[in-house]
Amino acid sequence: MSNDLPDTLGQTIWTELAGLDFKVTTVDAGGVPTRSLQAGHGDEHVVFLHGTSGHLEAFIRNIRAHAEHYTVHAIDMLGHGYTGKPDYPYEIPKYRDHLLAYFDAAGIDKAHIGGESLGGWVGARAAIDDPDRIASLQLLCAGGTVANPKVMDRIRTSTRQAVSTNDVELTRKRLQLLMADPADATEELVTTRYAIYHQPDFVANVENLLSLQDMETRQRNILRPEDLAKIDVPTLIVWGRNNPFGETPEADAMHANIKGSELVLFEDCGHWPQHEQAAKYNPLSLDFIGRNRIH
Repeated sequence: MSNDLPDTLGQTIWTELAGLDFKVTTVDAGGVPTRSLQAGHGDEHVVFLHGTSGHLEAFIRNIRAHAEHYTVHAIDMLGHGYTGKPDYPYEIPKYRDHLLAYFDAAGIDKAHIGGESLGGWVGARAAIDDPDRIASLQLLCAGGTVANPKVMDRIRTSTRQAVSTNDVELTRKRLQLLMADPADATEELVTTRYAIYHQPDFVANVENLLSLQDMETRQRNILRPEDLAKIDVPTLIVWGRNNPFGETPEADAMHANIKGSELVLFEDCGHWPQHEQAAKYNPLSLDFIGRNRIH
């Protein structure tokens, strides 16, 4: 099997943003160089957070719609993408601290959070610990409320395999695992993730990145019902009915435990609702944020 990537791959990922003013820059967030895509000029900020082993391109189909109304930030979280990868296990308090350090560095007093998977876990923790910094919270197939050994092993094994070999098909399979329709794992995303996975510092720190898939580590970071009950910011839960990393009862439990939260289930959708169902997600998100504006 050839592992060479066709020359045409990766050339159109930014066409989603064609004609939109945006920048991709590195922000010093508490000493961690942090890749950030920024667009829009609104008075309020929306910050998008990706999932485990992900990167800011998870929100490439959402930037334009939100940038028409808000200043949008999609970042590579601690140890992910092209952000710095310090050598320690990446547990939720570390992600939270990095997120708030990014807020400070980017001049954000308070932001609306859109967090997918791990990003939702981090956003929820920030909303619990620092509610004055979070204007609203979106939990997009959010993780962190259960410890399912089979799911944890699937994440750990598929990521390790894709990172430890040069076979691009393993990266493609890792992305397709997230989607109800494999076609949503576009060639542009495959190319981007393949390049990220094979950075020397990513390879060296993959076990730090996967630390939350260790049962003992996960248990001390997990969001329990009493934690969710402390969330007192407007919260929208979006879930895919075909989510391979969490069944709908998880979303129902979040909804039950977060007072005043809203729950929306997407049909024919896996683990990336903001990407797989962008045409549904974008207006839903904008309506939710609009009803919960700071000013």
